[in-house]
Amino acid sequence: MGTHKDLVVWKNSMTLVSAVYRITGNFPKCERFGITDQIRRAAVSIPVNISEGAARKLPGEFYQFLRISFGSLAEVETLLIIAFNLGYLPASSYEELHKQIFTITNQLNKLLQAIKQKRSQP
Repeated sequence: MGTHKDLVVWKNSMTLVSAVYRITGNFPKCERFGITDQIRRAAVSIPVNISEGAARKLPGEFYQFLRISFGSLAEVETLLIIAFNLGYLPASSYEELHKQIFTITNQLNKLLQAIKQKRSQP
């Protein structure tokens, strides 16, 4: 394996971070220290944990960091639903971000399965 930068899931999660930052820039100023900060931190956590896990030597450690990324992805999804419900996010933006989240979810699942299989082999 190369580095975390070679992983498609890392690249896609970096794209999601950029999109989240662009979109949350349009949120109300009163949310600056609320949903805006929280969704940005959660989004950044996804590629950060993928990269930290990939740098670890043991597959079990990488697996654990991917699980953390998965949790952060679920947090981003929930915060986007909240933002949409509050009218901070137009439907078109929500749908585009949801597609990205769906893709990353599938990629993380496949990577987790591959690591799990590798760990169970003698």
